[in-house]
Order: sequence, then structure tokens, then C-alpha cells
Amino acid sequence: MQMLSYVGRRLLFVIPQLLGIVFISFFLIKLIPGDPAVLMLGPNATQAAVDRLRDDLGLTKPLVEQFAIYIGKVLQGDLGTSWQTTRPVLEDLAERFPATLELVTLGLGLALAIGIPLGVAASMQRRGPVRKVADYYGLLAGAIPDFWLALVLIFVFYSLLGIAPAPLGRLDITLIAPDAVTGSLLVDSLLAGDIEAFRSAASQLVLPVLTLGLVNAGPILKMTQSTMDRTLASDFMRYAEMSGLPRRVIRRQAIRASLPSVITLVSVLFSVTIGGAVLVEIVFGWGGAGQYAVQGVLNADINPVLGFVIFSALLSLAIYLVVDLLYFALDPRIRG
Repeated sequence: MQMLSYVGRRLLFVIPQLLGIVFISFFLIKLIPGDPAVLMLGPNATQAAVDRLRDDLGLTKPLVEQFAIYIGKVLQGDLGTSWQTTRPVLEDLAERFPATLELVTLGLGLALAIGIPLGVAASMQRRGPVRKVADYYGLLAGAIPDFWLALVLIFVFYSLLGIAPAPLGRLDITLIAPDAVTGSLLVDSLLAGDIEAFRSAASQLVLPVLTLGLVNAGPILKMTQSTMDRTLASDFMRYAEMSGLPRRVIRRQAIRASLPSVITLVSVLFSVTIGGAVLVEIVFGWGGAGQYAVQGVLNADINPVLGFVIFSALLSLAIYLVVDLLYFALDPRIRG
């Protein structure tokens, strides 16, 4: 009951936050130059035809009225239609968002596998090669653009060594994708019993996941190391050392005390990477939701962009709720 009450209080803020995000995004997108009516009809269209289409699309109405109409449709589950694909945005995002989610989840999973152990090791060893490697890696990872690293990995492992597949999407072009159940090709190929498709999907994931993992491991490493340093320097940890507790027990307690800060950072990175992974998607021809939204921006196709914002906002709010629940489990002061 205590946890349900805690979740209920957090959920009260979800709808106002989502409404505010959509409100700001709607008016910012409207400031982007470009007339969708002109792009849809082409440069040879007459002004009368353009004006008629703008009126049909509701673009001649005041912005506040346009926003009210859009919100009304969203509340009915209608995110509009993309004039580029001529399909409902909800269907397009339902197909493309799992691809982005699969890439981001695995990329951050690799970042955690690299950043946390290295940060803990560097904090436990104040001097030595591990500390130097952690310091240099933290600086380097924060300075490297992810799209540049993606191009370097493609050049080395595909062009030079020939051990990576061509960066042409999520699956080898000679294979048929399994029936979509979860949207993740790894999971769907296993559910379909298609081992060849699973191997191809896994091989296509290696370089983009490595790109996101190596870049995002830097801030995770630095956060883990700094929070561990502060925790180990605290009075209660010094008292634990003076009391003769084993080093592994002290390390475990320090890691647990550092987890809230690391979890907060990971939740922020997850939200940021969903939108920021678009350059990596473009480099690898991933065809995810981020790439779909960028095409919408470039072609003044507002519905895909707003649909992507709504999907990303819902996912981010869900992640923050999970983080709150983890805080609830880790910190007894919140339960009190």
C-alpha cells in the first residue's frame, strides 16, 4: 500500500508534464521554416492549389486552435498522418520505435557493463594503471562524437578487416524478417526459431551498440567513480574500515550507496540517447524512429515529429517512474 501510494503521487504529475512537453514542442516545430503544402504539391503547383491545401490541412487557423484540434485527436489515439509515407503516424512509430529502443537499450547495457566496474575499480585503487585508464577513458569518451566513432568502427571492422557486416540496416538484405511480435529482431527471430535471422540481427547490432556503449560509458564511469570516492571518504565508511570489516563488504556498501546517483544518470542518458542516437541510426541505415522524426523536420511533416516527441516523452516518464521505484527500494528514508 505504501508503494502504491508513492506511485500514485508520481502519476499525478505525468499528464501535466506530457501536456507541457507537447505544447512546447508544437509551437517550436511551427517556427521551423517550410510550408508542408508547398512540399506536398511540388514547386510547379499554383498558388490557388497551395492555398486550398493549406486550408484543408487547417494551417490557416490560429496556432492555438490548431493545437487544440491536435490535442483532441491525440486524446482519441490519432497522431495524424505523415504525408511522406501516407500512413498513420501511430503505425509508422509502432514499427520503427522498437528498432530505436532495441539499439538504445543494448547500447546503454554495454555502457553500464563498462562504466560501473571500471569506475568501482578506479575508486578502490587511488593510484596505479587502472586509475589512469579510467581517467583517460572518461575524458576521451566525453570528447568523441558518436557518429564519428561509428564511421571509424565501420572503416576498421568492415572496410579494413572485413569482419563486420555492411552497415545497411538491421538485417541482411538477403534474409526475410521474422513476423513482428515485439519489434526486436533478436527476440522475434528467436520466437520464430529462425537462427539465421538471429545471427544476422546480432551481427548488425554489434557496431552500433559498440558505438553507443563506448560513448555513454564515459559519464557512467565518472559518476560511479566520483560517488564512490565521496562514499569511501565518508565517516561511516572510515569507521567500517577501522572496525575491521572485510574489503569486499566495504566495497559492496559503497556501491549500494552510490547506486542512486548512477541510476539517475542512466535514466537521463536513456532519454537523451533516444533522440541523440539519430546520427548513429543514419550512419548504419537503421531506420529507427529518430531517423523518421528527422525526415519529418526536414520535410515540414509535423505529425511524425510530434508523434516521436509523444512516444519519447511517455517512455522517459515511464523510466523516471521506474527510477523513483528503485529509489523507494534502495533508500529507506523515502519509505519512512
